[in-house]
Amino acid sequence: MASVSVGLWVGTGSRYEPAALNGACHFIEHMLFKGTRRRTAQEISQAVEGLGGYLNAFTSEEMTCFHARAHADHFAELVEVLSDMLLHSEFAPREFAKEREVIKEEVAMYADQPQQYVHELLNATVWPDQPLGRPITGNLKQLDRLARRDLLRWLRENYRASNTVLVAAGNVRHRAVVRAAARWAKPLPAGSPRAFVPVQIRQQAPQVKLCRRKVEQTQLALGLRTCSRHDARRYALRLLNALLGENMSSRLFQVVREERGLAYSIYSALSFWDDCGDLVIAAGLDAGNLEQVTRLILRELRRFTAAPPTAAELRRAQDFAIGQLELGLESTDNVMNFVGEQLLGYGHVSAPGEIKRRLAAVRGAEIQAVARDFFRPERLNLALVSPRRSERGLARLLV
Repeated sequence: MASVSVGLWVGTGSRYEPAALNGACHFIEHMLFKGTRRRTAQEISQAVEGLGGYLNAFTSEEMTCFHARAHADHFAELVEVLSDMLLHSEFAPREFAKEREVIKEEVAMYADQPQQYVHELLNATVWPDQPLGRPITGNLKQLDRLARRDLLRWLRENYRASNTVLVAAGNVRHRAVVRAAARWAKPLPAGSPRAFVPVQIRQQAPQVKLCRRKVEQTQLALGLRTCSRHDARRYALRLLNALLGENMSSRLFQVVREERGLAYSIYSALSFWDDCGDLVIAAGLDAGNLEQVTRLILRELRRFTAAPPTAAELRRAQDFAIGQLELGLESTDNVMNFVGEQLLGYGHVSAPGEIKRRLAAVRGAEIQAVARDFFRPERLNLALVSPRRSERGLARLLV
C-alpha cells in the first residue's frame, strides 16, 4: 500500500450518555475540529489536506473515532494532528456557540430525510426510554441545553487511557506506531470511564410507530431484537442477513422488487452491540402497497423458521460474506476500522482467517435455529414515515 490510515478510537458513544447529556459525544466530535492551542480549525484541515490526505470522524453508540489517511511518508504528521485535536482542543466559547448551530442544521437535515428519520423512529420503538433509542446527534431542545462545561467534563471523565486505542493500517511498521503513541499517550488521564446502562427489555407484543407526513413514498423500517456481538449465533445471523436482504440476489430483493416491482429500495442490515443487537429491514414504497409488502417481508421471515436454506443458498451466502470481508480488507481505511472495532469491542483482534472459518462452518440448521430464536412477534417493531392517516390494523399483521 502507498497509504496509511490512522485512527484514534475512544470507547464511548451515545449509549453512555444520560438523558440530560444526549448528543454530548457527537458534539465533542465536532468540537475537536474547531481549533487547538496550536492550530485554528482551518489549520487542522490544511495540515492533513495539504499532504494530499483527508481527515474525518464519526460517533456511534459505543465508539468514537477520529481518523486520517495520507501517503505513508506522512504517518507521523497524521498522528501529530490527531493527537493535537484530542489533547489540546480549546472549545472556544465562540466556536462552541457556532458549532451548536451547525449540529442543529445537521439534525434538521436528517429529519427532512424520511429514509433517515424512519430509522430514528424505529430505534425509539425498539429501545424505548433508553440511550440506544435516542439519536446520536441529540435533538434540537437537548442541544440548546448542553453547555460548554458539560462537554469539557464529559471529555475529562470519559476520554481515558484505558478506553483509547491508536490504530494504523497500511505501509507502516508496528515499531513506528508504538514510538508515535509514546509521544502523545502520557497526558491521557488514567482510571475507568463511565459504563453504559444495559438495555432493558419490556416488550411483550409487536409495536408500530407512525410518523404522518405528506411524502410521495412511504418509508418502512421493520426491526427485530437479536443478540450481542459476543453471541456465537452472530455468524449464523450474518449469513441469514445475506440470504434475506443484503444484496440483489437476496430473497427480499427478488420477491419484492424483481418479481412484483413493489419497491425500488429494499434491504436488511445487522447491528451488534455489547449486550444486544438488531436486524432491520427497510424499504421505500407506495403507501397503497404497505400491507402487501409487509406481508411479503413477514412471509420471508417465516420461511427461515420453517426450513433451513438449501445447500446452494448456504454456499452462496458463505461465499458472499467471506468475499465481502476479503474485499473490504483491501482498503487501509477498512483495515483500520476493522482493527479499531475489534480492539474496543472484543479486547483483541480476531484474525480474518478465523472469522472466515467460523462463517464457513455454519450449517443450514443453525440459520433456521436463529430465525426461530429471533423472528418472534414479541421482538417485532415497525416504524413508518408515511402519508397514511392511521396505524390501525398494522400491528395485527405482525402477529
